[in-house]
Parts: sequence; C-alpha cells; structure tokens
Amino acid sequence: MRQNSRINSKTEDLQDGFSEDTQMDEPGAEEVAEKEKPKGKKTPEELLAAKAKKAAEKEAKAKKPKPTKKPKPPKPTKKPKPPKPTKKPKPPKPTKKPKALKPTTTPTTKPTRKSTMEEEEEKLLLELGWDTLFPTEPKETEIKKPIGPDHDVHSKKDTITPPSVKEHDPDYWDARHEVSEPDLIPKKEKKPGSTDDPSIYLPIPEETTTTPRTVAPWYEEYDYSDLAAKKLEEELEKARKAKEEKAEKLRKMWEEEEEEKRKQPVPHAEPKKCPPLGLESHRVEDDQILASSMSHHGYSALRGRLNMQSSADEDDVYGGAWCADTEEKEHWFQVNAHREVEFTGVITQGRNSDTHDDFVSSYFVAFSNDSRDWTVLHDGYAEWLFYGNVDKDTPVMTEFSYPVVARYIRILPQSWNGSLCMRLEVLGCPLPTNYPTENDIPPTDDLDYRHHNYKEMRQMMKVINEECPNITRIYNIGKSSQGLKMYAMEISDNPGEHETGEPEFRYTAGLHGNEVLGRELLLLLMQFLCKEYNDDNPRVRRLVESTRIHLVPSLNPDAYELAYEMGSEMGNWALGHWTEEGYDIFQNFPDLNSILWGAEDRGWVPRVVPNHHIPIPENFLNGSVAVETKAIISWMERTPFVLGANLQGGEKIVTYPFDMQRPPRATGADGRGGQPGQEYQHMNEETWARIQRQNEGALRETADENLFRWLAMTYAHSHLTLTENHRGSCHTDDITGGQGIINRASWKPVVGSMNDFSYLHTNCFEISIFLGCDKFPHESELASEWENNREALLAFIEQVHRGIKGVVRDIDGNVLANATVSVEGIKHDVKTAATGDYWRLLNPGEYRVTARADGYSSQTRLCIVGYDANATPCSFTLTKSNWARIQQIMAQSRKRPRLVTNTPVNNNNRVNVESTGAAAGPQNERLRRLRLMRLRKLRMERMNNRTTTEATTTTTTTTTTLPPTTAPTSTTDACFSLGCFTHSRNTMKLYSLSVLYKGSTKSNLLKAAYDLSSFSFFQRSSVQEFMTFTSALIVERSALGSRASVKEQEYLCHVYVRNDNLGGVVIADSEYPSRVCFTLLDKVLDEFSRQVNSIDWPSGSPATIQYTALDSHLAKYQNPREADAMTKVQAELDETKIILHSTMESLLERGEKLDDLVQKSEHLGNQSKAFYKTARKQNSCCEIM
Repeated sequence: MRQNSRINSKTEDLQDGFSEDTQMDEPGAEEVAEKEKPKGKKTPEELLAAKAKKAAEKEAKAKKPKPTKKPKPPKPTKKPKPPKPTKKPKPPKPTKKPKALKPTTTPTTKPTRKSTMEEEEEKLLLELGWDTLFPTEPKETEIKKPIGPDHDVHSKKDTITPPSVKEHDPDYWDARHEVSEPDLIPKKEKKPGSTDDPSIYLPIPEETTTTPRTVAPWYEEYDYSDLAAKKLEEELEKARKAKEEKAEKLRKMWEEEEEEKRKQPVPHAEPKKCPPLGLESHRVEDDQILASSMSHHGYSALRGRLNMQSSADEDDVYGGAWCADTEEKEHWFQVNAHREVEFTGVITQGRNSDTHDDFVSSYFVAFSNDSRDWTVLHDGYAEWLFYGNVDKDTPVMTEFSYPVVARYIRILPQSWNGSLCMRLEVLGCPLPTNYPTENDIPPTDDLDYRHHNYKEMRQMMKVINEECPNITRIYNIGKSSQGLKMYAMEISDNPGEHETGEPEFRYTAGLHGNEVLGRELLLLLMQFLCKEYNDDNPRVRRLVESTRIHLVPSLNPDAYELAYEMGSEMGNWALGHWTEEGYDIFQNFPDLNSILWGAEDRGWVPRVVPNHHIPIPENFLNGSVAVETKAIISWMERTPFVLGANLQGGEKIVTYPFDMQRPPRATGADGRGGQPGQEYQHMNEETWARIQRQNEGALRETADENLFRWLAMTYAHSHLTLTENHRGSCHTDDITGGQGIINRASWKPVVGSMNDFSYLHTNCFEISIFLGCDKFPHESELASEWENNREALLAFIEQVHRGIKGVVRDIDGNVLANATVSVEGIKHDVKTAATGDYWRLLNPGEYRVTARADGYSSQTRLCIVGYDANATPCSFTLTKSNWARIQQIMAQSRKRPRLVTNTPVNNNNRVNVESTGAAAGPQNERLRRLRLMRLRKLRMERMNNRTTTEATTTTTTTTTTLPPTTAPTSTTDACFSLGCFTHSRNTMKLYSLSVLYKGSTKSNLLKAAYDLSSFSFFQRSSVQEFMTFTSALIVERSALGSRASVKEQEYLCHVYVRNDNLGGVVIADSEYPSRVCFTLLDKVLDEFSRQVNSIDWPSGSPATIQYTALDSHLAKYQNPREADAMTKVQAELDETKIILHSTMESLLERGEKLDDLVQKSEHLGNQSKAFYKTARKQNSCCEIM
C-alpha cells in the first residue's frame, strides 16, 4: 500500500509537471525534452535504480560545487504561478457538465491534442487498474489550475495533487523522478482505438514518458542541490542537537553531583536536629570567633557566647555580651567551625546586664567555605530574615528549614533594641569522617548517655539495684516541697548497715535544678560501679568493700523538672536554679561561721564554744528554711560522713571552705544580715590582729587549709581538662593560678553554705566541684564529660582513707560515743560515731593525737601518717577520771559546790558552815574542826593572791611583791591561767600613741604622746626618736583601711589606717592585749577627726594641731582592765572559772582525805578499845596479885 500510494503521488506530480512544462514560455524546453527521449522501455525497478543513482550523483555534485546553487535565481520562473488567479473563472465550472460545448471551442492543435491525450490516459489507467490506486480527496483540497480552452472536463482528475505538501516543505518529494511516464505511453500505443492522427499520437506519449525525468534539467539540478543543502542542514542541525544533548547531559550530571554533595533535598517537614557547636561550653576556642567591631574591650566577640555572665561592675573588662561599635555600618558575628559542618540553626540571647535592655530582634544568616564569598540563606525568591529576641535573658532558637553545609557562618543583625549586643550558640552536625580528631574521646564504657527526668532516674536506679542487689540499696533522705522524693543510692558490701572502721562518703548533685551534668554523672557512676564490680574490677571491688558510698543525684527535683521541660540550651541562667519556694539550697544552711569567729575573737574557744560540732541556733529552724534543707541537715546528722563533694555547674573550678568572709558589719541574730545591735555597731572596726591577718579584708582560713587544698587538687588534677585554663575561666580570666582550685571566699563568698555547715557541724570535709561552663549540656556531650570526670570521681573517693582512724573504748572494752579526738596544732576536732569509731583526715606526717570523753581521763598518742593508700590505725583506751567521783559525792550529799564557795565570811574571819548532818560526838566534832580549818586556809590563800596595789599616775606603775604562799590546790591549766594573768597585769605597758596623715609619698605626724618613764634619762630622747620614725614608716607601708600588728625588736606596734588617710599607731610591750590597742586607736581617731578639720591634716604638725586628749588616753589605757570593760569582764570570768575549778578540786581532795580520816579514826578507836580492855585485864591481874 505504501508503494502504491507513492506511485500515485509521483504520477500526480508527473502530470502536474507536464502541465506546467507545457505552459512554460522558455523556448528550449521542448527541444531539450525531445533530445532526452528514452531509447527503449524500462521496467519500474530499473527506473527506480537509475533514479537513485542519478540522485546520488547529483547529491555528490551538489556538495562539491556549491556554486551550482546559482541556478536558484531561475526560481522566479515559478512566477507563472501568479496566473493562477485564473482560478477566478471557477464559476464557468458548470460548463463542464455540457460536454457538447467541446466542439464549440476554437479548433486549435493543443486543445484537441490534450483532450485526446487525457482520454487516452484515462483509458490506459482503467485498463491497468491504476485508477483505484489514486486516492480521492475532497475538491477543497485539490490544487486548482486555470482551465485552458483545449482541456475538457475529464482532464480535472489528472490535476489532483496533495495540497498539504509544497515544494519547499521539508517533507516535499518530487514524484516525477519516481514513476516515469514512458511506462504508460507504450502500453497505450499497443491498444487499439487510439487516434489515427500521428502528429497527435506520437508526440504525446513521448512527452508524457520523457518530460518527468528530462525536462528542465536546470530545474532538476536546482531541486537536487536544494535537497542536498537541506540534508546538509539537517545533518548539521542533528550534530548541533547531539552536542547540545551531550552538554545538557553533562550539566545534569554535574548538578546531580552538586546536589548529592550539598545534600539539599526538598525542604524537610521537620528540621534536622543537631547539637550545639560548643560556644557556651567553650569547646569552640577563642580564635574561632570573630566580629565586625566592638564597642570597647569588655564587649569583644569572645563575650558573645551563650549565657555569658558579666562582672558586678559593668564598666569592667568582663561584659555580658558582644556589643558592636555604633559607628560601623555593617555588623556581623562570625564562627569558624574549622571543618565542614551541617548548620541547622542558631540560638540568640540578649545582653546580661542589670541596667541595660539590649538585644537583637532580627538578623540574616550567611555561609561561606573560604570566608570571602558569602551566601545569604534564602528560599529561592528572597533572603530569609529571622526574628530574634524580645527580651535580654530568654534564649530564642531559630531552626533552618534544611541544613546548610559550610565552614563559616555569619550572623548579620538587622534590627535591635537599645545597643547592638547579643550572645549566641550555633547548632550544627559535623560531617561523618573516618579520621578521628585529636579532641575526640571515644567512650569505652557501655553506659546510658542521655538525660533522665524524675521517673526515668527512679527507673534506672531500680534497674541498677536489680542488677547488683548485694551491694546497692535505694532510700530517700526526704521529700521536696512538691512531694518528690530525694532518692539516694548506697553502694557497699553490706548495704544498710554502718560497719565499724568503714568510712562514709557522699556525692551530692542537683542542688540547683538547671545544673544537670552532676546529676547525670552520678547516674553514670552508679552504672559503672555496678558493672565493674560484677566484672571483678579490683579497684572498684576494693572501694566498694572498704567504703560506704552514698550517691544522691537530685537534691532539688522540682527545679530539675522545670529545667528539663525547657530542654538543653533553651533555659536561661536562672531558670530552675532555686527551689519551688524560691530558696537556694546551697546557701540556705545555718551561719555557724559567725558564731565560731565571734567566740574566737573573745577567746571563748574551746572552753566556752567548741571548735567543732557547733550547735544550730534554736531559732534557725523556725525561720526561712527550705524543706529540702531540713531533710539534708537531718541526713547529715544521722550519718557519720567523713568526706563529701557537691557537684555544681556554670564554671570549671574546684572550691574549698571557708565559703564565707568576715562580714563587713554586724549581722542579725540569725547571721543573715539585718540591723546590728547597739553594742556591735563598730564590730568591723574592732578587728583584732591576733585573729586576722595583715588587713581587714584577709580571709579566715580553716584549721585544715592544707588538707582542703590537697583534696581539691586531687580532683582537679585527676580531671582531664579542668587545669587546661590557658584561655581563662568560663566568664573571666583564670583566677586559680593554673591550679584549677580556689578558696570560695576569695572568689564568690556566700553566707550559710553547705560546705561551711558540714565542716563546723559534722565531721565531714566537703568541697564544691564546678564541672563545666554549660549548666545543661547536650546529650551528645555526656559521653565525653564522663570520660573527663571518671578518674577524678574515683580518685576523690579514695581520699576518704587518708589520715588516721580508730576506736575509742574504756578499760572494760565498751565503745565510747561522742568522744572528742583532737590533733595538736590543728584547732578543729572530731567526734566518735555511735559505734565508737572515728576518722581524721590528715596529710602525711607525725601527729600527737588526744582522745577525751566525759568522765574519763584523756589519753595522748603519737600517730604517724604515711603515704600508704590506707589510713593509719590509732585507737584509744580511756580510764575513768575523778570527775565521776565528784558526781558521786555530789549525788550522795545532795549539795552543789556553790554552797561552799558562796559561804559568807564574818568579821572574825570565821567561816560559817552548815552542819553536814553527821552524828554529834567528840570524834565528829574534831573532824569538823579540821575541815573548817582547811577551808579557811584555802580561802586566805586566794585572798592573798588577789591583793595588789597599782599606781594611778601615768609615769610609774608599781606592784607589791606577793607574800610567800603555797601553791593553790588546782589543776595545771587553772594554775597556768592564773599565773599568766597576774604576770601580764604587772608587766603590761603602753609607750607611745601617735596620730599621722598618710600622704601620697610619705606620712605626716600630727600629734603624739609618750610614756618613757621606764627608760633612763639619757635613753628617752633616742627611744622617742625611734618610736616616731617607726610610727611614720609603718603608716607609709600600710594600705588604706587596713589594720596590722608589727613586732619591732621587743616592742609590738599596732597600726590602723582609715580610708580617709588618717592613721594611728600604738607602741606597747608584747604582753599588752592587741584588741585593747585597736579599741584605743579607733576611739582616738574618731575623736581627732571630729575636733580637727580634715583640711589641716596634710600640712599639720604637732605644734599647729590643737588636740590635747592623747595624754589622758595614754594614761587611762595603761591598765587595760580598767579601760576596757570587756577585758575586765573576761578577767573576772577567768577568775570565777579558776575558783570554781579550785573549789571542786579541793572538795574532791577533802572528800578523799575525810574518808581516810574516818577509816583511820575507826581503826584507832578499835585499837583504843582493845588497849583499854587489855589494860583493864592487866590491872585486875595486878590487883589480884
């Protein structure tokens, strides 16, 4: 069918070409056609082959001689087509119906020839059956040609051509060269019925057979060259398209690679979650942070870390945020991740300040891989503008819709409130790599590294208890204000019982709910100890079997739940810090420091106030105390802890007591501030030099300062990163001197801390461990934090076995509870537990240790502490003392010693003593008289010791020589105290009192008074000059607001320089009380400043200053007892105690001697009776004789 249709189309083209050729005006067309007539008949196959060959030759020719395209200009010959408007005569078409009109036409050769040829062609087609091969189409699609006068109606069928294909269309094909006309003409000639006119017959078949191929060779040449050019163009177009397709394919491959590299798929419905890079935790170093500018040095880019805290003085170098320079036009904050990271978000925060409200409210985010070319994050249409904070404290998290892979990130602030200040944290996931970095610490323990809320914590502790039931026990120490239990885990070889000789250790965490790292570390420590104990780890087994360990992960569960709900990085610095009721548990304990220091200042330690186990004030528990604090105090009192530590956060440091400084002014009764009493208005200015150091601001160190430093150093140096403080601390420069430890009072002093209470109220030595800058680290950091702290946690537990330990018993082997164990040279004692055992932490060395108990004689031993891992055993066995005998005598006689000491003395120096109740008789009366004589003698001795005469002048001080008396019957301590007091009272002396002005370069003497009567006449001038020079020199070298006592040769110089540059110096002997000297200086300087104008101080001199009270003050204070009421009361108290001790000792001695006398008298009575009987017998015998 395809071939038939092709033949039909070609036949139609031939017919069209024939009709066109016959109408051409070119003269040589017919001649060329006649010359190229076919010589013989050819089959259609031969014709097709010849046609293909000829087409190939012409195509080759067309490629070589392109000038052949010149025949194209003859194309205008197609202009004859315009005559086609002859189509307008279409209305005459109805003339086709009457065929009779043909004869009426003008008889011409052409019309008759054409009509005859057409008829013959139709007959020929009918005979061959080709008429059925030509498709009939609607007349509308036929190409209509003008009807010549010689054409009949039947010739219309031969002019049918496909109208949709034109000569210059790409699908055009010249059919004349496919089917040749000669094949039709010869067949026509054979058939009968043809026209007899040879002129008509012969040329017609020749024309019809030859004209399709040979007519108009120039037009054929033109057509073939056009086809070749079109084919060449098609090939070029095909090559171009192939090249474009290849380039497009390469471009798509490159885009796919880039898309896979950047991993930027369609925006996720839920943003990717990534941990923080570590700006807050300082894992991002200082050299990775950069900013466009800064307002001044205190607000550099390094201060732009999340939750950065400012110093108390905001003008200091430690600002609370990064603040940009207002004169700059472009502002940015840049973080360098040091490698490619998937950035997923940013957390912003305002400036930490009490007086400013500065924060950034909107910003752009840009990324770069080389820090030069930056791309601002956009959504394909516009740059994304992110909204920031609405206040200065609350962090705001902004998450990107898809992660961005880059090395650098910049925050570009666009709008802000107040000044341009901000703190921030960047969220990002490091790309996976097979090369571990230097700081990566792979966890080696199979533990649960995640955050646990209250229920999850309780469940984990139960699981650990089930895994290790033989060494663990869960209990609670109390409940929080919201009713949550404060769970504790005990780990020991015998849980639930205190074993004699086994020390108690504790770790506590969660005092502040938002400091969660300590909580998770204790949970990890529980898992580790249980797992390693089951795996027979020798170190862990030794710890568990020799120590009773208590782990409390959460002491403030209510606040933790609040912080946990907000999540890591989203809670501000204070959220969850306090309890539900608003208490800071760590600072909510009784202030025992003030009680101890006040007693030390008055000399009441240890006789009146002990230096250990100081009782809690009665009104403390009735005041503002948290429920959690009461539970913790009760737990500490019922468990004999030896060593402990509380884990906190927000800094990277270890602190040790004391945590409190001496208060600058008097405190209230509860020790927490308030209006001081009238008698303590000048407490801060009456600081005594023998208690404090060289100035008023000096710290009060504990008696175990060296031991506390050792304990703190043990944890700090066992930690992997705690001493790496080359970049400073979390919020300021390094304050530890590279050691990682510091006294809390010198850093951030607090009142009523847990550490101070534990040291002064119990036997437990406790320190605070600040684990890191980030209070609430991300879960991804827990594994590395455990690796950093694991060795330090275990090493600190082992320190509980440092020092001495033992048991205090009586001679019968009974344990003595609450016995006191003291170490010579250390003014802090410990007590024995209910089982009689004790532990005293000491550094290596030799110590004289004394054990005391009520009703027992003290015992002292020499104990040596070595460098071994275990404590040195040092036990005591005490014997009952005479105090028990005194109690027995008092119980039997039902009398107290005051009845004897308070007996009145009459004018005859006779002592009236009530009857003892003994039976009247000559022997009892004699014993009674002896007892009265003994009491009278002791009374007279005490009266003689108190009799002295003192001079009242300011020049001399004389004392009378004591009469020779026997030593009073008292204890050694009492005699020593009495003797020292009498000696000091007779030898105390004030030599000089000076008032000076401290200038910038030297001091200026304003007024002075001297008492040099004890020196010879020739020595007084040199001594006075020496004292004047010494006073001026000491004032020059003393700081403002300082007090000090300086020993110079045999003199003791007391100096006080006030903040207004007015100073005073008192020079006395070494026996004069220092406190009285400072009281004198305080009184003199106050009076001097009121009477003398401060304008005259810099230029004044003794001659110009009108102040005459120095001499009277110097004379009055020569006797400290008369000048200072407190000293007088103290002396009277000492004497009262001495008399009381002496009376009790005498009573005890007399009681023992009376018993001996009674026994001797009874023995003598028996002997006398026997002698009397024997004498009577002898007398009777003599009489008989």
